[in-house]
Amino acid sequence: VQLAESGGGLVPAGGSLRLSCVASGRTFNNYAMGWFRQAPGKEREFVARIRRSGGITAYTAYADSVKGRFTISRDNAKKTVYLQMNSLKAEDTAVYYCAAVPDSGSSNSYQLRWEYTYWGQGTQVTVSS
Repeated sequence: VQLAESGGGLVPAGGSLRLSCVASGRTFNNYAMGWFRQAPGKEREFVARIRRSGGITAYTAYADSVKGRFTISRDNAKKTVYLQMNSLKAEDTAVYYCAAVPDSGSSNSYQLRWEYTYWGQGTQVTVSS
């Protein structure tokens, strides 16, 4: 699976951006997809994730720092996962990475870096204050 992020850029505080991550491969529907971010000098941290299909408990999950502002969604026909980011803050500035893992259904997490197998190259998001 190859992942390609896009949609990053420079935005003023309070603004919005939508990130996209397009996946290769034929089994996108079966993957859990996550967004992580890494600010300069900091560890890569979980932002949001979405499970392989509806009907699974905790289908989406968010870091506390982005709840109510960010929304993760997926379009299986387009093999794309999105991250809609609203009310952006300066502290949201980071490189944002898309990640994927076959969703075995055995975990209610998929919020940890080590749980993901495939990663994109990242897209820079800069929020000016």
